[in-house]
Formats: sequence, structure tokens, C-alpha cells
Amino acid sequence: MTPTSRRGLRAALALTATAALALTGCTTNTEGPQDSGEPREEVALEVDEEIAALVPADIRERGTLVVGSNVPYAPNEFKNEQGEIVGFDIDVVKAVAQLMGLEADVRESDFEKIIPAIEGGTMDMGASSFTVNDERLKTVDFVTYFEAGIQWASAAGKDVDPDDACGLTVAVQRTTVSDQEDVPARSKACTDAGKPAIEKVQFDSQDEASTAVALGKVDAMSADSPISAYAVKQSEGKMQLAGDVFDAAPYGWPVRKGSELGPALEAAAKKLAESGDFEKIAGNWGVEDGLIDDPQVRKG
Repeated sequence: MTPTSRRGLRAALALTATAALALTGCTTNTEGPQDSGEPREEVALEVDEEIAALVPADIRERGTLVVGSNVPYAPNEFKNEQGEIVGFDIDVVKAVAQLMGLEADVRESDFEKIIPAIEGGTMDMGASSFTVNDERLKTVDFVTYFEAGIQWASAAGKDVDPDDACGLTVAVQRTTVSDQEDVPARSKACTDAGKPAIEKVQFDSQDEASTAVALGKVDAMSADSPISAYAVKQSEGKMQLAGDVFDAAPYGWPVRKGSELGPALEAAAKKLAESGDFEKIAGNWGVEDGLIDDPQVRKG
């Protein structure tokens, strides 16, 4: 399986599980009292004049960094109970904007429209769990800041090995790489070996998939590593991670090809990594395992 289209396989999916989740109280894509229950360590940063000087003049004069994001994709980007877009990606981009002396203006968008908006100049960048791949690098530059793979999760106390899941029921969110690549490939390996197929159970939202695991309606789920980690953290002991992260690939912020914003974002990301603020933000969302040491501009 290739990691080239991990988030790209997701369409913008409606959050359909709200009523069911309210009854079960297991996992949700909104932040509030039902979230992890742990206080979050606020990160407030001073302007770094050297980084601010790297920001393109038009953005610096405007005073805002226009950022496209698609929800829900907890814990990276989703809406809280007040309807505000929150999450790991959002906290990071706000910290980056602070270092630049800017205000982050995060705008909800269909996922597939963010890169065209950047190319057209109506958005400066994206912060929406974009996997960096060769196809996207033909049209935009990326600044890497994180790494994610696939990781399974199961109900607490139920040990599941993704490499030996023949005959098990596995939940996935429709149109994700887990749905279209991971579970089908594993199931085929089972049947090729004369073993029972994996029964893939599709859901319209990740909330529904996670809740099915927490309630024991399926044996396990396959999802992006930060998504599984966050679902386990939110489940209040009802879920556990199963197996290691595999097929890891970098997330990046897309910017217009050749834009001076790329080096500015790279400098800001490096400072967040060196200061430990990146780790604080990741720790707030339980995604520390995806941190990278050397953010960089990637060009096609």
C-alpha cells in the first residue's frame, strides 16, 4: 500500500453520528466536557522579528494568515460545541501565526478546494492533514511538520494483531485509505492464504467507527494514527491501540508554488520544534508520536 493519498481519499464527510454518540457517550468529533478531560497547556508566543521579516509583504500588511481547513477530522481539525474550528492542526497554525506577528484566519472549506484556492490566491495555506505526495507537489509547495501512518485500535482487553486479523470485523470510515487500501489488502492476503476474509464494516463518519469499537460491535478499526490515538484517549478506557503505526508519510502545509511563505513557515515550524512548543501542542491532543525533528520546504 502506498501512503501517497492518505487524506486525499477522504471526501468532506458530514457528521452523522451525533445522536448515536450522545446516547453512548463514547467518542465524538467535538471538543467540550466530553473531550479527554485533561487541561490543555496554553501556548502563547511572542513575535519573532526574524521570522516575521520572511513573511511576504502582502500578507504582512494584511496582518492575517488565511488558512483553509476541512472538518471533521479529530483531533487534527474539527468543530467544538460552539462551532469553532479547533484541533492540533489549528493550534499549530495559530502558534506559527503568532511567531510571524499575524492572526490566523482559519476558514472551513471542502478538502478538494483548498489547494485550488491557494493556487488562485484566495487562501495563503492549508492546515488540514495534507499528506505530501508527488501529485500535489506538481501544483503547490509543502512545508512538512508531522508524520502519520495507519494504526488500528480495538476494544479494551481485546488483543488484535493487524497482521493476523483474518475472520475479524474491522470498522473503517468510508473513502479513507483504511477503507480503500489497508483493510482490502489485508483481507486479500487472508483469502490468498486460505483463511477467512476480514469483514470490513463501513461507516459514514469516524465517530461511528470509533463508537462501534468502543461498544464491542466490531473487533477493531483501521484509521490514521493520530485519529486512532485520539479516539483511544477520548474513550475513557473503552479502547486500546492495536499494533504499531505503519506506512508513515509526512503531513505538510500547502502554499503557492515558489511563495516566500514557504521559508517563513519552515522557520516558524523549526522554532516551535526547537523550543518544545510543538511538543506541548501535540501533547494537548495526544499526538506526540507524529512529531518530526526537521520541518522543511518540499518542492516538486
